[in-house]
Amino acid sequence: MEMADEKKRLIQVRSEKATRFKRDGAGKKKQLSESWRRPRGLHSKKRRQKKAKGPLPTPGYGSPVAVRGMHPSGYHEVRVFSPKELEGLDPAEDAIRIGASVGNRKRREIQEQALSAGLKVLNPREIGIPGEEVSSDD
Repeated sequence: MEMADEKKRLIQVRSEKATRFKRDGAGKKKQLSESWRRPRGLHSKKRRQKKAKGPLPTPGYGSPVAVRGMHPSGYHEVRVFSPKELEGLDPAEDAIRIGASVGNRKRREIQEQALSAGLKVLNPREIGIPGEEVSSDD
């Protein structure tokens, strides 16, 4: 259990350390989104890394290698599009996310197989049986 505690701690460190890098001038012009773009202007104070203008992405902001790319729940996220792709996944390490383009019939099949295999589904959906109507009490 010691490794699991260490993994939880590193995920917590990653979330605390995370910073949002904002695009230079995003608050000044309506059409500029906040998504990061590298400042390239010759006179840009952000490019020259003036403290008041906010941080630039540098290597020190990276997440710990042990938890890099990991879902906040502590599992490695695997995208699945067919029931066949569930083979060989480890329930202790992997969690699945069912692709958005998967229809209800195949989604139900994938969810049932994942449940029986003990895999965590990150985006489960309640799927009714076709032909059955949900009765409402009046």
